Amino acid sequence: MTQELSGSETPTQTPHSESATRSGASNPPAGTARIPRAGLLILAMAGFTAVTTELLPSGLLPQISRELGVEESAVGSLTAAYAAVIVITALPLSRFLGARMPRKTLLIVTVLAFALSNVLLAASPNLGLAIAARLLGGVAHGLLWSSMAPYVARIVPAHSVGKAMAIVFSGNSFALAVGAPLGTMMGSVLSWRASFLVLAGVAALLALLAIKLLPPASEADRDSAPSMRAAMALPGVIAVATAWPLLLLGHFALFTYIAPFILAAGLPDTATGISLSVIGVASLVGIWIAGLTADARPRGSVLTGVALLLASFALLPALGGTWTGALALLTLWGITFGATGIYNQAAILRAGGEHKDAANGLAVVTIQLGIAVGAAYGALALNTVGALLVPLAAAVPLAVALVIIFASRHRGYPAGPREVRLSRSPKQLSRSPK
Repeated sequence: MTQELSGSETPTQTPHSESATRSGASNPPAGTARIPRAGLLILAMAGFTAVTTELLPSGLLPQISRELGVEESAVGSLTAAYAAVIVITALPLSRFLGARMPRKTLLIVTVLAFALSNVLLAASPNLGLAIAARLLGGVAHGLLWSSMAPYVARIVPAHSVGKAMAIVFSGNSFALAVGAPLGTMMGSVLSWRASFLVLAGVAALLALLAIKLLPPASEADRDSAPSMRAAMALPGVIAVATAWPLLLLGHFALFTYIAPFILAAGLPDTATGISLSVIGVASLVGIWIAGLTADARPRGSVLTGVALLLASFALLPALGGTWTGALALLTLWGITFGATGIYNQAAILRAGGEHKDAANGLAVVTIQLGIAVGAAYGALALNTVGALLVPLAAAVPLAVALVIIFASRHRGYPAGPREVRLSRSPKQLSRSPK
């Protein structure tokens, strides 16, 4: 029977306990009795390294362009190649390697691949070799996010998956708020190559720490590769793998072109950098909120978060022209976006059940498609309705996602334990077992 993260499991039950019992394991894998915080912090730093690696070329684009002797538009291929290879390789590689390598080993190898990618990029004498280095980084990125969430679900108690995801995903927001700006500053003061070498050193150090601090995960289902067909047959998986990318599509449609919007709204150039930092820092607050609510109240929390995110986008054209209005709405944007990422990550694992590895791999691919389409959609909106109305265009996919989430009350986004308890009548509660 497929287990739910927010269903009837007991406090000590884990997502892999049933399969472990069937395989005859006498003891649960390490880390299931409590949250292995040191290991989760290592994973958060791995996420920080991955997202900083992804974003850093954009901040260092002029320096890379000058030193490699190519146009800035050509340097943009470093980002495009990175995203494209994730879409192409994330699913097949996660299925092939995930069925053949222990999960802990796969994560360590992936972090080392980030280190190698950044070293090769720093040493690249021309754009061709730089793109090849980025392709390796993209492969590592897809593998990391395909394998990390299912791994976390296997090393923490089932009732703490949301809290664990909040710790791990905090690395993404730190990369946005601190990693990319700091790497860009270092590249301006020293060189862009120095920024990537430092990032490679961080990845190598993380790999060494991971060997000692990451607990082993259950390998009870190692004999069978993740079944994508079985995962896609689950209605809840399709709902989450559609709604979540739509949220990212809307986010990146505006995030990619936030600078033109800021100027069109009447704020100065300096407001762009401030806006990015506000969104990044606020998303940390959202992740903290999600860590408190994702396990007990997942449905109400995700509906509230998406509704508020939609409201912030809808109000930006009218209120974003003042510092007060812009900062308030950007803060709301960051908080709700940070929180909804955790809610959706928990939802895809819950909906996937015993096929959570395949379900999560599917989500990784659709998310990358959402990001890529979001940037193109934002460009279309910029050229058709103008920079000031890009937030309204970005709000459209958010509204579609909200409808999908609302309609998926039984499969993709069911109520959590406390929500179910509140919905019962006093008579039903008195009859339920204590």
